[in-house]
Amino acid sequence: MVMTMNQRMNFAIGIAAIVGVMFVTAGEIPRRANAAPNANAQTPGVPPGSEQTVLIAKGEYLAKAADCAGCHTAPPGGPSGKEPLHPSAPLAGGLAINSPFGTIWSSNITPDPVAGIGRYSYDDFQRAVREGVAPGNRRLYPAMPYPSFAKISDDDMHALYAYFMHGVAPVAQVPPRTALPFPFNQRWVLGLWSLTFAPDRRFVPEPGRSAQWNRGAYLVQSLGHCGACHTPRGPAYEERGYSEHSRLYLTGGENDHWFAPNLTADNASGLGRFSEDEIAAFLKRGHGSGLVTFGSMVQVVEDSTQYLSDDDLQAIARYLKSLPAREPSGHYGDGRTATQMVRAIASGEIELPGAGIYRGFCARCHHADGSGEALRYPRLAGNPAVLSANTDSLVRLLVEGGEAPHTESGPQPKKMPSFAGDLTDAEIAHVLTFVRNSWGNTAAPVTTRDVASVRRSLGK
Repeated sequence: MVMTMNQRMNFAIGIAAIVGVMFVTAGEIPRRANAAPNANAQTPGVPPGSEQTVLIAKGEYLAKAADCAGCHTAPPGGPSGKEPLHPSAPLAGGLAINSPFGTIWSSNITPDPVAGIGRYSYDDFQRAVREGVAPGNRRLYPAMPYPSFAKISDDDMHALYAYFMHGVAPVAQVPPRTALPFPFNQRWVLGLWSLTFAPDRRFVPEPGRSAQWNRGAYLVQSLGHCGACHTPRGPAYEERGYSEHSRLYLTGGENDHWFAPNLTADNASGLGRFSEDEIAAFLKRGHGSGLVTFGSMVQVVEDSTQYLSDDDLQAIARYLKSLPAREPSGHYGDGRTATQMVRAIASGEIELPGAGIYRGFCARCHHADGSGEALRYPRLAGNPAVLSANTDSLVRLLVEGGEAPHTESGPQPKKMPSFAGDLTDAEIAHVLTFVRNSWGNTAAPVTTRDVASVRRSLGK
């Protein structure tokens, strides 16, 4: 995320802003409670035997719903990309997060007693997850994201604890220590940030709503922490809302030069034109209604949503479809000019800026009419990501390329190549502007400055 000089100054002015970093828990060795770990120990308040086995299995499912592995698992090759991987490296931390203030390393959350959380009591565990406070009153950076996890129910929290203590293999891997420069290393101020911005209450079902709607709301707002990416941030990098009662909740947010789209019912840049079944299929397979997952959402589908039950996916879709349209951007019409555009692209009769580039580099997969191919290449006509006001994701996809998610029930993933070496900043701006204003799409143009800014930030 790139900050302007004014944003940096504003951020440093307020005490809360000093610590409002929207990234994962720092990967330092957690301070321990006094109790020693015991792999055979009974989880407090949980009957022994088969009932605890069921609880551990439930906790595993909930950990997938929360996508814990996504932030707490290092990429192949370990933290530096060169070390041999431990066979149980998942959840052992070591993922580098590049923030505007320095590199933050995710922590080891396996039950190893030295490198991980093996000595955490249940109270230690739930306080770290819900309040962002580790044993010894060690404050965690706030997009762990404990503001959402505060809504997790007591029953689910006990299941998560049982899973992490008794269902995860301990890994003696110590992630690199986070060492942010002053003043961002002053963690005591995080307490003030939490008091100001972080809600601290369990999820409360909405009366008058169905059980399915409330289940979807619970998953989206708590374990799924969808708002961490899909809700815009304020000047102290706080989420601008944690439920549908906030006007900006799930209206789109930027994270690491990816723009997470609007999830409200806007007909252009949101979910207004998509059915509940299409949304559920998208979360299960990474494909739905001609759309394909990209960017950070690829990992979410791979590690999390593909494993959710059909009932839970439908509940999430029901909740999302209930959100009224907010923060609209772009427009998608009926495509009456699409036929003329298709002929022009195919024949080269007209050369709108970007049309020739699209014909030469894009039409083979996305087709002259922008329809793409189902379960292979995304359609561009009416694609919410194409119509979003923020174009960072579009630029980043052309610059870096991408790959669809690998899922158990989805199609073989296809790759999009990088065009960083083939197209100039001006050419990328032209072709994206063309795509955003063809086949019924209407959206603001992409400028050369937009492209240059993203490229510079990515080092491309």
